[in-house]
Amino acid sequence: MLNQLDQIEQAARAALDAAQEEVALEQWRITHLGRSAPLMQVFDAMGKLSKEERPLIGRRANEVKRALEAALAERSEALAQAALRRSLDNERLDVSLPGRPALRGRLHPATQTLRRVYAVFAEMGFQIYRSREVESDEYNFELLNIPAHHPARDMWDTFHTTQPGVLLRTHTSPGQIYVMREMAPQPIRVILPGMCFRYEQVSARKETQFNQVEGLAVGHHITFGDLKGTLSDFARRMFGEKVHTRFRASHFPFTEPSAEMDVECFLCGGSGCGVCSGTGWLEILGCGMVHPTVLRNGGYDPEHFTGFAFGMGPERIAMLRYGIQDIRYFWANDLRFLEQF
Repeated sequence: MLNQLDQIEQAARAALDAAQEEVALEQWRITHLGRSAPLMQVFDAMGKLSKEERPLIGRRANEVKRALEAALAERSEALAQAALRRSLDNERLDVSLPGRPALRGRLHPATQTLRRVYAVFAEMGFQIYRSREVESDEYNFELLNIPAHHPARDMWDTFHTTQPGVLLRTHTSPGQIYVMREMAPQPIRVILPGMCFRYEQVSARKETQFNQVEGLAVGHHITFGDLKGTLSDFARRMFGEKVHTRFRASHFPFTEPSAEMDVECFLCGGSGCGVCSGTGWLEILGCGMVHPTVLRNGGYDPEHFTGFAFGMGPERIAMLRYGIQDIRYFWANDLRFLEQF
């Protein structure tokens, strides 16, 4: 049996020296170290040996196995190094060729528009205040003069969570209550940007998530004229000195009186086109004087304080500025669209 092991080792080493590629090495491993290899058959026959022979044969068989495994590893490394040398000799790199240009990132068009809105209102003395996206029913509706079962709740298709009374905010208006309760009774002039969520059918004009910028000013003797002047000045700074604006009466539960502000269509110059539905005007925001109930809920006495509020969609403004006709482009992550900005 010992002679047989010596012969197995010699034959395996000779076959290993003849292997010149990875495929041949794998075949050698199966033939000489696999389950049906002659060496493995020696291990299977150990139970038939006498007590005197078993230790000698077992020790020698393990020595042969370890030696063949080490030889296989050494041969495999030698072939890998030889392949590397051939690659370096035959596949030389031309280091004089120009490299690939590194692509530079850029700001998302929605972010660009948001930053422009921030800059315009900062020039007008407004500060930025942020509030949370996961909101309570109390702050999102009730404290904004929208009690339970109020028909105005149908205006906001709400994402409710499994936690009763907890939802994803449908607008940035809840931030008004936070900032008023934090600042009362001091005057306020802030904008509140953030993401909003509504359970709506996605279309060219509507998305389930969108940015919004809320504005709030509270103080003594603030009038609707102050609101119109502020927003008209914003439109001129945002869209150019020659832009025309108009205000239309509207209704929001948290403002009284309420209005919507339009700007003249950029594509047709007010003559009417498909984008403005033939009206010559494009809506950019809703606004109004803060409702006395909302002022009171925020900690201000409506007998001594007044204020105005507005809410605008930066994506809608970006669509107007750049002639984008589908709001879904902002969230599709299509580089063909994003690289234009």
